[in-house]
Amino acid sequence: MCGAVEGGLSLEGVNVAKEAVVQGQVTRGGEPVPNAYVRLLDRTGEFTAEVPTSPEGHFRFFAGEGEWTLRTLAPKADPVDRSVVATVGSVAEVTISL
Repeated sequence: MCGAVEGGLSLEGVNVAKEAVVQGQVTRGGEPVPNAYVRLLDRTGEFTAEVPTSPEGHFRFFAGEGEWTLRTLAPKADPVDRSVVATVGSVAEVTISL
């Protein structure tokens, strides 16, 4: 089992009280998009990290507190940018529709 649960990623083993978690799902037409790439860009637009989406379209970052941009890159889709605020002690859930 990959740890994913219906409706989102499992937080088992994650100490949310000490982490700023940014996670979500990439979809197209209501269906998950596997093997897309989600980039984490800082407030100046500087590249910080990148992860591929899971077979269910999920992704997760452990970010520093503050404002971030998620840039999603997928085949046959224009890049999509979404702003998100990461806060220690909470999980920012983001759904990105292509």
